[in-house]
Amino acid sequence: MLHKAISFAALLATLTLSSFSAPAQGPDLNFLNHNEPMLDAHNCYPYEGHWTDRIQRALNSGFPVSIEQDLAWYVDPATGKGSVVVSHTPHPTGKEPTLENYFFKQVSPVVERIIAENKQSQWPLIVLHFDFKDNQAALLEAVWQVLGQHEGWLSTAAKTSDPGKLSPIERRPILVVTEEADEQQKAFYDALPVGGRLRLFGSAHTHPTPMNMTKEQVVHWAVNVSPKELLSEKPTNYRRWWNSSWYAVEEGGAPGAGDWTEADNQRLRALVNHAHTMGYWVRFYALDGFAPAEDQGWGMSYNFGSHEAVVVRWKAAIAAGVNFIPTNQYEELATYLKQDAKELRPASSAANGK
Repeated sequence: MLHKAISFAALLATLTLSSFSAPAQGPDLNFLNHNEPMLDAHNCYPYEGHWTDRIQRALNSGFPVSIEQDLAWYVDPATGKGSVVVSHTPHPTGKEPTLENYFFKQVSPVVERIIAENKQSQWPLIVLHFDFKDNQAALLEAVWQVLGQHEGWLSTAAKTSDPGKLSPIERRPILVVTEEADEQQKAFYDALPVGGRLRLFGSAHTHPTPMNMTKEQVVHWAVNVSPKELLSEKPTNYRRWWNSSWYAVEEGGAPGAGDWTEADNQRLRALVNHAHTMGYWVRFYALDGFAPAEDQGWGMSYNFGSHEAVVVRWKAAIAAGVNFIPTNQYEELATYLKQDAKELRPASSAANGK
């Protein structure tokens, strides 16, 4: 999709700093939402044609907001042409929407309004979070090209000659993050020349699971290993956030969780504080709480079983400063967060006839 020329020109006119010449620095956690928590709209895409309104629901929850898109590579057997699709499986059927149509076209009116408002200190207002279902080269290259078509919207940073030196991220309406795979770093960072623009930022490597442990032993280890051991590598110019399972907070994660305790709360705070001290934004996936009859394609993997059980954890995550709080219950979590910019929401704009 091509942006409207007037909007792109207006955006360029707002840029007063040259990020290419900006000096490298340490992590700037305040860049993103003043280092405060935000809603992470988990699995924000349709499954098998159902729940197609998830992006609109996420955008209507308020800003800033993080939107997760799971990506796969579909090759049309009739034409041999491949495309990036939003899919919960690495084996798409061709019925899935493309990343371009499902995400970028839907957020386009919102981004245009963000640019028109020109409140740069609030940018980025949308985080686009990729969860790749596989790391084949064709998929990674195609995603890079899609992002290139929208680079004027993206918060980017210059590649430094030393990966340990972090260049400042230039504020734009959208920040794109992806996860830890080394194949992604090779495609999205290593392949860039020094001075090239990073279009997306990876997560820290996950601590390897100890060998020769039973499942029960691994679950127990995850919640008892020290934060310093769990997250030991420093941020790099490419890797700027930490994506951790809730299994590191409560033994057994959501399926095995009991009552929320002060010990659980202290564990959560210790993990968050360590990540922030290291210089990472942090995410713990995922936090749902609903009865089986309320399931809207969310699944039970992250379900604490009731609204009351998840609310106490949402509040604890907010108080601890978890940057990305992922849930499938977008509207419910949003009521506990500082969700600003109501005039940017699609529902508000529709009501005003825009």
